[in-house]
Amino acid sequence: MKIKVKVHANSSQEKINKINDKSYEVWIREKPIEGKANAYLIKMLKKYFKEEVKLISGHMGKNKIFEIKL
Repeated sequence: MKIKVKVHANSSQEKINKINDKSYEVWIREKPIEGKANAYLIKMLKKYFKEEVKLISGHMGKNKIFEIKL
């Protein structure tokens, strides 16, 4: 299953907001430096979905596409 995620890095809070079955908005405290935000985001999504998560596209932007392996 593929999902779209809009990321708000360097935020004061951490939460996941489900917009619909395929779209999510995520706030994280991690700064987008040297892939740290992406690594933390993957960890957060793994915990949320309880499944394996892989970043497919959007490595450098706010809008990302992830694959959830169900």
